[in-house]
Amino acid sequence: MRLLALGGAGAMGRVSTRVAARVVAGLSGDVPPGAHEVVIADRDLDAARRAAAVLAAGSPVPVRAARVDVTDGRELRAALADADAVLNTVGPYYRHGLDVLRAAIRTGTHYLDICDDWEPTLAMLELDGEARAAGVRAVIGLGASPGISNLLAARAAARLDTLTDVHTAWPVDVGAAAGEDTSLRDPDGAVSAAAVHWMQQISGTVAAVEGGRLVRRRPLRPVTLDLPGGRHGTAYTVGHPEPVTLHRSLRPGGDAANLMVLTTGTAAYLDVLREDLDSGRLTNESAAADLDRPTVRRTLRAAARAPRLRGPGTLPPFFAAATGTRDGRPATVLVHLAGADGLLADMAEATGVPAGLGLAQLLDGTVRSAGVHPPEAVIDGERFFADLARECPGVEVVEEL
Repeated sequence: MRLLALGGAGAMGRVSTRVAARVVAGLSGDVPPGAHEVVIADRDLDAARRAAAVLAAGSPVPVRAARVDVTDGRELRAALADADAVLNTVGPYYRHGLDVLRAAIRTGTHYLDICDDWEPTLAMLELDGEARAAGVRAVIGLGASPGISNLLAARAAARLDTLTDVHTAWPVDVGAAAGEDTSLRDPDGAVSAAAVHWMQQISGTVAAVEGGRLVRRRPLRPVTLDLPGGRHGTAYTVGHPEPVTLHRSLRPGGDAANLMVLTTGTAAYLDVLREDLDSGRLTNESAAADLDRPTVRRTLRAAARAPRLRGPGTLPPFFAAATGTRDGRPATVLVHLAGADGLLADMAEATGVPAGLGLAQLLDGTVRSAGVHPPEAVIDGERFFADLARECPGVEVVEEL
Protein backbone atom coordinates (compact mmCIF):
# COMPACT_ATOMS: atom_id res chain seq x y z
CA MET A 1 0.00 0.00 0.00
CA ARG A 2 1.20 3.50 -0.84
CA LEU A 3 0.75 6.67 1.24
CA LEU A 4 0.81 9.98 -0.64
CA ALA A 5 1.87 12.91 1.54
CA LEU A 6 0.65 16.02 -0.30
CA GLY A 7 2.58 19.01 0.97
CA GLY A 8 4.92 16.56 2.68
CA ALA A 9 7.87 18.91 2.20
CA GLY A 10 6.22 21.56 4.39
CA ALA A 11 6.79 21.91 8.11
CA MET A 12 3.55 20.23 9.15
CA GLY A 13 3.77 17.63 6.41
CA ARG A 14 7.26 16.56 7.51
CA VAL A 15 6.15 16.09 11.10
CA SER A 16 2.94 14.22 10.26
CA THR A 17 4.61 11.77 7.86
CA ARG A 18 7.42 11.14 10.34
CA VAL A 19 4.94 10.35 13.10
CA ALA A 20 2.63 8.27 10.90
CA ALA A 21 5.43 6.03 9.66
CA ARG A 22 6.81 5.42 13.16
CA VAL A 23 3.49 4.97 14.94
CA VAL A 24 2.06 2.56 12.39
CA ALA A 25 5.31 0.60 12.31
CA GLY A 26 5.20 0.29 16.09
CA LEU A 27 1.76 -1.27 15.97
CA SER A 28 2.71 -4.34 13.98
CA GLY A 29 6.41 -5.00 13.91
CA ASP A 30 8.87 -4.03 11.23
CA VAL A 31 6.51 -3.29 8.32
CA PRO A 32 3.54 -0.98 9.06
CA PRO A 33 0.27 -2.14 7.51
CA GLY A 34 -0.99 0.18 4.84
CA ALA A 35 2.28 2.09 4.37
CA HIS A 36 4.62 0.03 2.22
CA GLU A 37 5.76 3.24 0.57
CA VAL A 38 5.60 6.90 1.50
CA VAL A 39 5.59 9.39 -1.35
CA ILE A 40 6.54 12.94 -0.36
CA ALA A 41 4.71 15.13 -2.89
CA ASP A 42 5.15 18.84 -3.36
CA ARG A 43 5.04 21.30 -6.25
CA ASP A 44 8.68 22.04 -5.41
CA LEU A 45 10.39 18.78 -6.36
CA ASP A 46 13.73 19.77 -4.84
CA ALA A 47 12.04 20.44 -1.50
CA ALA A 48 10.23 17.10 -1.76
CA ARG A 49 13.53 15.30 -2.42
CA ARG A 50 15.17 16.93 0.59
CA ALA A 51 12.27 16.00 2.85
CA ALA A 52 12.18 12.45 1.49
CA ALA A 53 15.89 12.01 2.14
CA VAL A 54 15.49 13.07 5.77
CA LEU A 55 12.47 10.83 6.35
CA ALA A 56 14.07 7.87 4.58
CA ALA A 57 17.03 7.96 6.96
CA GLY A 58 14.83 6.86 9.85
CA SER A 59 11.75 5.39 8.18
CA PRO A 60 10.83 1.69 8.39
CA VAL A 61 9.31 1.94 4.89
CA PRO A 62 10.66 3.10 1.53
CA VAL A 63 10.33 6.83 0.85
CA ARG A 64 10.50 8.69 -2.45
CA ALA A 65 9.74 12.16 -3.75
CA ALA A 66 7.32 13.30 -6.45
CA ARG A 67 6.26 16.59 -7.97
CA VAL A 68 2.53 17.25 -7.57
CA ASP A 69 0.83 20.62 -7.97
CA VAL A 70 -2.64 20.37 -6.44
CA THR A 71 -3.90 23.13 -8.74
CA ASP A 72 -3.21 20.88 -11.74
CA GLY A 73 -6.22 18.57 -11.76
CA ARG A 74 -4.74 15.98 -14.09
CA GLU A 75 -1.46 15.80 -12.16
CA LEU A 76 -3.33 15.57 -8.85
CA ARG A 77 -5.64 12.77 -9.99
CA ALA A 78 -2.74 10.79 -11.42
CA ALA A 79 -0.87 10.95 -8.11
CA LEU A 80 -3.96 10.01 -6.12
CA ALA A 81 -4.83 7.12 -8.43
CA ASP A 82 -1.43 5.62 -7.66
CA ALA A 83 -1.99 5.83 -3.89
CA ASP A 84 -4.16 3.99 -1.38
CA ALA A 85 -4.30 6.84 1.13
CA VAL A 86 -3.43 10.53 1.10
CA LEU A 87 -2.34 12.84 3.90
CA ASN A 88 -3.13 16.35 2.67
CA THR A 89 -1.28 19.19 4.44
CA VAL A 90 -1.57 21.70 1.57
CA GLY A 91 -3.11 24.99 2.69
CA PRO A 92 -4.85 27.28 2.83
CA TYR A 93 -7.78 24.89 2.72
CA TYR A 94 -10.33 27.47 1.68
CA ARG A 95 -8.45 27.46 -1.64
CA HIS A 96 -7.38 23.85 -2.09
CA GLY A 97 -9.10 21.55 0.41
CA LEU A 98 -12.34 20.78 -1.41
CA ASP A 99 -10.67 20.07 -4.75
CA VAL A 100 -8.19 17.61 -3.24
CA LEU A 101 -10.89 15.74 -1.30
CA ARG A 102 -13.16 15.58 -4.35
CA ALA A 103 -10.28 14.18 -6.42
CA ALA A 104 -9.48 11.60 -3.72
CA ILE A 105 -13.08 10.39 -3.72
CA ARG A 106 -13.06 10.05 -7.50
CA THR A 107 -9.85 7.98 -7.40
CA GLY A 108 -10.96 5.86 -4.44
CA THR A 109 -8.16 7.12 -2.18
CA HIS A 110 -8.62 7.23 1.59
CA TYR A 111 -8.03 10.73 2.93
CA LEU A 112 -6.93 12.72 6.00
CA ASP A 113 -6.14 16.41 6.34
CA ILE A 114 -5.55 19.23 8.83
CA CYS A 115 -8.20 21.57 7.36
CA ASP A 116 -8.62 24.56 9.66
CA ASP A 117 -11.07 26.63 7.59
CA TRP A 118 -14.78 26.41 8.32
CA GLU A 119 -15.97 27.28 4.80
CA PRO A 120 -14.49 24.23 3.02
CA THR A 121 -15.38 22.09 6.04
CA LEU A 122 -19.06 22.68 5.29
CA ALA A 123 -18.53 21.84 1.63
CA MET A 124 -16.43 18.77 2.42
CA LEU A 125 -19.08 17.37 4.72
CA GLU A 126 -21.54 17.62 1.83
CA LEU A 127 -19.37 15.07 -0.02
CA ASP A 128 -20.17 12.42 2.58
CA GLY A 129 -22.62 10.58 0.33
CA GLU A 130 -20.17 10.49 -2.57
CA ALA A 131 -17.41 9.19 -0.30
CA ARG A 132 -19.65 6.45 1.10
CA ALA A 133 -20.67 5.40 -2.39
CA ALA A 134 -17.01 5.22 -3.40
CA GLY A 135 -16.00 3.36 -0.23
CA VAL A 136 -13.61 6.17 0.72
CA ARG A 137 -12.86 6.90 4.36
CA ALA A 138 -12.05 10.59 4.89
CA VAL A 139 -11.16 12.38 8.13
CA ILE A 140 -10.99 16.17 7.92
CA GLY A 141 -9.45 18.65 10.34
CA LEU A 142 -7.16 16.51 12.47
CA GLY A 143 -4.42 18.76 13.82
CA ALA A 144 -4.34 20.64 17.11
CA SER A 145 -7.29 22.97 16.51
CA PRO A 146 -9.29 21.47 14.96
CA GLY A 147 -8.37 17.94 15.93
CA ILE A 148 -7.21 17.63 19.53
CA SER A 149 -9.74 20.34 20.40
CA ASN A 150 -12.62 18.30 18.93
CA LEU A 151 -11.62 15.21 20.91
CA LEU A 152 -11.32 17.26 24.11
CA ALA A 153 -14.80 18.70 23.47
CA ALA A 154 -16.28 15.24 22.92
CA ARG A 155 -14.68 14.07 26.16
CA ALA A 156 -16.11 17.04 28.05
CA ALA A 157 -19.59 16.55 26.59
CA ALA A 158 -19.52 12.84 27.50
CA ARG A 159 -19.35 13.81 31.20
CA LEU A 160 -22.70 15.60 30.95
CA ASP A 161 -26.23 14.23 30.71
CA THR A 162 -27.37 17.16 28.58
CA LEU A 163 -25.21 19.60 26.62
CA THR A 164 -25.91 23.32 26.34
CA ASP A 165 -22.71 25.17 25.36
CA VAL A 166 -19.34 23.96 24.10
CA HIS A 167 -16.26 26.09 23.50
CA THR A 168 -12.83 25.16 22.20
CA ALA A 169 -9.82 27.45 22.58
CA TRP A 170 -6.20 27.68 21.49
CA PRO A 171 -3.36 30.04 22.50
CA VAL A 172 -1.93 32.86 20.41
CA ASP A 173 0.50 34.69 22.69
CA VAL A 174 -0.15 33.28 26.15
CA GLY A 175 1.29 30.26 27.94
CA ALA A 176 3.66 28.20 25.80
CA ALA A 177 2.71 30.20 22.71
CA ALA A 178 4.23 33.32 24.26
CA GLY A 179 7.68 31.90 23.64
CA GLU A 180 6.93 30.57 20.17
CA ASP A 181 8.72 31.75 17.06
CA THR A 182 6.21 34.32 15.86
CA SER A 183 7.46 34.63 12.28
CA LEU A 184 4.57 34.27 9.85
CA ARG A 185 6.79 33.67 6.85
CA ASP A 186 8.09 30.59 5.11
CA PRO A 187 11.85 30.06 4.67
CA ASP A 188 11.61 31.65 1.21
CA GLY A 189 10.29 34.88 2.76
CA ALA A 190 6.69 34.57 1.58
CA VAL A 191 3.87 34.80 4.13
CA SER A 192 2.86 31.30 5.18
CA ALA A 193 -0.38 29.56 4.26
CA ALA A 194 -1.17 29.39 7.99
CA ALA A 195 -0.90 33.18 8.27
CA VAL A 196 -3.08 33.73 5.21
CA HIS A 197 -5.65 31.32 6.68
CA TRP A 198 -5.62 33.26 9.95
CA MET A 199 -6.42 36.52 8.21
CA GLN A 200 -9.29 34.85 6.35
CA GLN A 201 -10.72 33.68 9.67
CA ILE A 202 -10.59 37.04 11.50
CA SER A 203 -12.47 38.85 8.73
CA GLY A 204 -15.92 38.83 7.20
CA THR A 205 -18.27 36.52 9.05
CA VAL A 206 -17.47 33.18 10.63
CA ALA A 207 -19.43 30.14 11.74
CA ALA A 208 -20.76 29.87 15.29
CA VAL A 209 -23.64 28.17 17.05
CA GLU A 210 -26.28 30.17 18.90
CA GLY A 211 -29.35 28.63 20.47
CA GLY A 212 -28.51 25.33 18.85
CA ARG A 213 -28.47 26.82 15.35
CA LEU A 214 -25.51 27.33 13.05
CA VAL A 215 -25.12 31.05 12.33
CA ARG A 216 -22.60 33.51 10.92
CA ARG A 217 -21.25 36.28 13.09
CA ARG A 218 -18.45 38.83 13.07
CA PRO A 219 -15.18 37.33 14.38
CA LEU A 220 -13.19 38.66 17.34
CA ARG A 221 -16.27 38.83 19.55
CA PRO A 222 -15.36 38.52 23.26
CA VAL A 223 -16.56 35.45 25.16
CA THR A 224 -16.14 35.50 28.93
CA LEU A 225 -16.02 32.12 30.64
CA ASP A 226 -16.19 30.96 34.25
CA LEU A 227 -14.63 27.52 34.44
CA PRO A 228 -13.98 24.92 37.15
CA GLY A 229 -11.03 25.50 39.42
CA GLY A 230 -11.80 29.21 39.72
CA ARG A 231 -10.58 29.88 36.18
CA HIS A 232 -12.02 33.02 34.61
CA GLY A 233 -11.22 35.17 31.61
CA THR A 234 -12.15 36.39 28.15
CA ALA A 235 -11.19 34.89 24.80
CA TYR A 236 -12.11 35.96 21.27
CA THR A 237 -13.97 34.17 18.49
CA VAL A 238 -12.26 33.12 15.28
CA GLY A 239 -13.41 31.23 12.21
CA HIS A 240 -12.62 27.52 12.62
CA PRO A 241 -14.29 24.18 11.84
CA GLU A 242 -15.11 23.20 15.43
CA PRO A 243 -18.52 24.92 15.65
CA VAL A 244 -19.49 23.40 12.30
CA THR A 245 -18.61 19.83 13.18
CA LEU A 246 -19.52 19.89 16.89
CA HIS A 247 -22.93 21.26 15.90
CA ARG A 248 -23.46 18.05 13.93
CA SER A 249 -21.77 15.54 16.19
CA LEU A 250 -22.57 16.78 19.71
CA ARG A 251 -25.67 18.89 18.98
CA PRO A 252 -25.30 21.53 21.71
CA GLY A 253 -28.59 23.20 22.54
CA GLY A 254 -26.96 26.55 23.26
CA ASP A 255 -23.79 28.16 21.93
CA ALA A 256 -20.57 26.88 20.40
CA ALA A 257 -17.54 28.78 19.17
CA ASN A 258 -13.84 28.44 18.63
CA LEU A 259 -11.80 30.94 20.63
CA MET A 260 -8.34 32.46 20.66
CA VAL A 261 -6.71 32.95 24.06
CA LEU A 262 -4.59 36.06 23.60
CA THR A 263 -3.48 39.31 25.19
CA THR A 264 -5.53 42.46 24.77
CA GLY A 265 -2.80 44.08 22.69
CA THR A 266 -2.89 41.30 20.13
CA ALA A 267 -6.68 41.22 20.15
CA ALA A 268 -6.73 44.95 19.43
CA TYR A 269 -4.22 44.68 16.57
CA LEU A 270 -6.18 41.80 15.00
CA ASP A 271 -9.32 43.91 15.25
CA VAL A 272 -7.59 46.72 13.35
CA LEU A 273 -6.61 44.25 10.65
CA ARG A 274 -10.18 42.94 10.58
CA GLU A 275 -11.51 46.42 9.88
CA ASP A 276 -9.02 46.97 7.07
CA LEU A 277 -9.67 43.54 5.58
CA ASP A 278 -13.42 44.09 5.61
CA SER A 279 -13.04 47.52 4.02
CA GLY A 280 -10.84 46.15 1.25
CA ARG A 281 -7.76 48.11 2.30
CA LEU A 282 -5.93 44.83 2.90
CA THR A 283 -5.89 41.39 1.31
CA ASN A 284 -5.31 38.23 3.34
CA GLU A 285 -1.71 38.19 2.12
CA SER A 286 -0.97 41.85 2.85
CA ALA A 287 -2.67 41.61 6.26
CA ALA A 288 -0.51 38.60 7.17
CA ALA A 289 2.59 40.51 6.09
CA ASP A 290 1.48 43.48 8.21
CA LEU A 291 0.94 41.28 11.25
CA ASP A 292 4.42 39.85 10.82
CA ARG A 293 5.87 43.38 10.63
CA PRO A 294 3.34 45.74 12.26
CA THR A 295 3.05 49.27 10.91
CA VAL A 296 3.24 52.31 13.16
CA ARG A 297 -0.20 53.59 12.12
CA ARG A 298 -1.99 50.34 12.87
CA THR A 299 -0.04 49.91 16.10
CA LEU A 300 -1.30 53.31 17.28
CA ARG A 301 -4.89 52.45 16.30
CA ALA A 302 -4.64 49.18 18.23
CA ALA A 303 -3.13 50.89 21.28
CA ALA A 304 -6.15 53.20 21.47
CA ARG A 305 -8.65 50.33 21.67
CA ALA A 306 -6.67 47.78 23.74
CA PRO A 307 -7.62 49.31 27.14
CA ARG A 308 -11.29 48.67 26.38
CA LEU A 309 -10.73 44.94 25.91
CA ARG A 310 -10.74 42.19 28.51
CA GLY A 311 -7.84 39.81 28.90
CA PRO A 312 -7.49 36.02 29.25
CA GLY A 313 -7.24 36.09 33.02
CA THR A 314 -6.65 32.56 34.31
CA LEU A 315 -8.02 30.65 31.33
CA PRO A 316 -5.93 27.64 30.29
CA PRO A 317 -4.14 28.21 26.98
CA PHE A 318 -5.66 25.20 25.16
CA PHE A 319 -8.93 23.65 26.28
CA ALA A 320 -12.50 22.58 25.67
CA ALA A 321 -15.32 23.48 28.01
CA ALA A 322 -18.88 22.17 28.02
CA THR A 323 -21.88 23.26 30.07
CA GLY A 324 -25.15 21.45 30.63
CA THR A 325 -26.57 19.22 33.33
CA ARG A 326 -25.17 16.30 35.30
CA ASP A 327 -27.30 14.28 37.69
CA GLY A 328 -30.06 16.85 37.29
CA ARG A 329 -27.91 19.84 38.21
CA PRO A 330 -26.16 22.54 36.15
CA ALA A 331 -22.57 21.58 35.49
CA THR A 332 -19.49 22.75 33.61
CA VAL A 333 -16.72 20.42 32.50
CA LEU A 334 -13.25 21.68 31.57
CA VAL A 335 -10.89 19.36 29.69
CA HIS A 336 -7.38 20.51 28.88
CA LEU A 337 -3.87 19.22 28.29
CA ALA A 338 -1.24 19.24 31.02
CA GLY A 339 2.45 19.07 30.24
CA ALA A 340 1.86 20.23 26.66
CA ASP A 341 3.87 23.46 26.69
CA GLY A 342 6.58 22.04 24.47
CA LEU A 343 4.09 20.62 21.99
CA LEU A 344 1.98 23.78 21.80
CA ALA A 345 5.03 26.02 21.41
CA ASP A 346 5.79 24.52 17.99
CA MET A 347 2.97 24.90 15.45
CA ALA A 348 4.36 22.21 13.15
CA GLU A 349 4.59 19.67 15.97
CA ALA A 350 1.23 20.64 17.49
CA THR A 351 -0.48 20.12 14.13
CA GLY A 352 1.62 17.40 12.55
CA VAL A 353 1.78 15.00 15.49
CA PRO A 354 -2.04 14.66 15.81
CA ALA A 355 -2.35 14.19 12.04
CA GLY A 356 0.18 11.38 12.12
CA LEU A 357 -1.54 9.68 15.04
CA GLY A 358 -4.91 9.98 13.33
CA LEU A 359 -3.52 8.61 10.09
CA ALA A 360 -2.41 5.50 11.97
CA GLN A 361 -6.06 4.88 12.91
CA LEU A 362 -7.17 5.46 9.32
CA LEU A 363 -4.61 3.01 7.92
CA ASP A 364 -5.11 0.20 10.42
CA GLY A 365 -8.89 0.16 10.08
CA THR A 366 -9.83 1.74 13.39
CA VAL A 367 -11.69 4.29 11.26
CA ARG A 368 -14.09 1.83 9.65
CA SER A 369 -16.91 3.85 8.14
CA ALA A 370 -16.74 5.22 4.62
CA GLY A 371 -17.76 8.86 4.30
CA VAL A 372 -16.44 12.28 5.29
CA HIS A 373 -16.00 12.58 9.05
CA PRO A 374 -14.74 15.10 11.61
CA PRO A 375 -12.28 13.65 14.16
CA GLU A 376 -14.76 13.36 17.02
CA ALA A 377 -17.04 11.13 14.94
CA VAL A 378 -14.59 8.33 14.10
CA ILE A 379 -11.27 8.68 15.96
CA ASP A 380 -10.85 6.55 19.09
CA GLY A 381 -10.17 9.31 21.59
CA GLU A 382 -8.82 7.07 24.36
CA ARG A 383 -6.31 5.50 22.02
CA PHE A 384 -5.45 8.85 20.45
CA PHE A 385 -4.56 10.47 23.78
CA ALA A 386 -2.63 7.38 24.89
CA ASP A 387 -0.64 7.56 21.64
CA LEU A 388 -0.13 11.29 22.14
CA ALA A 389 1.27 10.69 25.62
CA ARG A 390 3.73 8.15 24.22
CA GLU A 391 4.73 10.46 21.38
CA CYS A 392 5.04 13.48 23.69
CA PRO A 393 6.01 12.20 27.17
CA GLY A 394 4.44 14.18 29.98
CA VAL A 395 1.34 15.22 28.06
CA GLU A 396 -1.90 14.13 29.71
CA VAL A 397 -5.59 14.97 29.58
CA VAL A 398 -6.96 16.70 32.67
CA GLU A 399 -10.67 16.89 33.48
CA GLU A 400 -12.13 19.36 35.96
CA LEU A 401 -15.78 19.59 37.03
